Amino acid sequence: MTLAPLPPQPSNLPWPTRDWPTGDLPASLDQASFQAHLDHGFSAFEETHGLVIIQGGRLIYERYGEGRGPDDTCMSWSKAKSITQALIGILVKDGLIDIHARADVEEWQAPGDPRGAITLDQLLRMSSGLEFSEVYLPDQPSDTIEMMWGTGKDDVAHYAADKPLAYPVGSYWSYSSGTTNIVARIAARAAGATGEGFHDFMKQRLFGPLGMTSPMPKFDAAGTFIGSSFCFTTPRDFARFGLLYLRDGIWEGERLLPEGWVDYARTPTPQPVDAERRYGAHWWLDLGGEGAFSANGHEGQYTVLVPDLDLVVVRHGKTSTELKTELQTWINDLVDLFRP
Repeated sequence: MTLAPLPPQPSNLPWPTRDWPTGDLPASLDQASFQAHLDHGFSAFEETHGLVIIQGGRLIYERYGEGRGPDDTCMSWSKAKSITQALIGILVKDGLIDIHARADVEEWQAPGDPRGAITLDQLLRMSSGLEFSEVYLPDQPSDTIEMMWGTGKDDVAHYAADKPLAYPVGSYWSYSSGTTNIVARIAARAAGATGEGFHDFMKQRLFGPLGMTSPMPKFDAAGTFIGSSFCFTTPRDFARFGLLYLRDGIWEGERLLPEGWVDYARTPTPQPVDAERRYGAHWWLDLGGEGAFSANGHEGQYTVLVPDLDLVVVRHGKTSTELKTELQTWINDLVDLFRP
């Protein structure tokens, strides 16, 4: 398939490593419709904590909820999955990981264990076949809740890796936070660091080069980054992370992610026909229109990248699942306002 071209950083524009260069909203934008749309977005979806819009590498709009501002960190929830994907990319670039080799998971090494055939690529594409109940409601059976707040909380990767296969390896797509925590532990093993040591790796190789000073990743008692769910960051810093992907993994002229890694992230994975939307490799697809890709999180956390508009939209808040579809429609409509 042909992917939408990724826009380069304008040659006369500074990278936002220290401060965001600012700009104006496009002259073609219907200002009245834009403001009415934003007013609706800040009132209709319970809590909206922040909205940041970047176009052409410039900060052109930001707005925050009552009592909040640009220095306040926001929940990532599953947006952290896309950060985990970036960390794997850095290790691929270092030659420390082969995503198409069998995944380095100690629970699967016994002779004859069919899980031993699972590759890191299949984990990144949520196609391992492992059993996992991705449910967020406490009154329903939930591996997600049990892993992060119950019996699995001290070693989230082991909880997920200890699950049996529900489907043949590579045969079925099923979104799983447990899968990402396995991936995060694989990253730590490849980097040779856990806990604070792995946090240092994250800062030195990803956050620091981008000028992201606010990220607060959370680790379990085993020292594994809970890459499924927990990396508190400001909306502006989430926008920096989004711009890295919109710029094909290049920052300040240096390639941080391996060539082709962003295209890998946004190449569709085979899914059941009833999947809520298309999925790549730890990134969602098409929110914001065809060719767009996004990091999505529970309760309405979004970093949406729109290559054809050179646009990054970051939205944070606390919105119930019942309003998820309506909120995603609002984001689509917001992006459409920027289209000629």
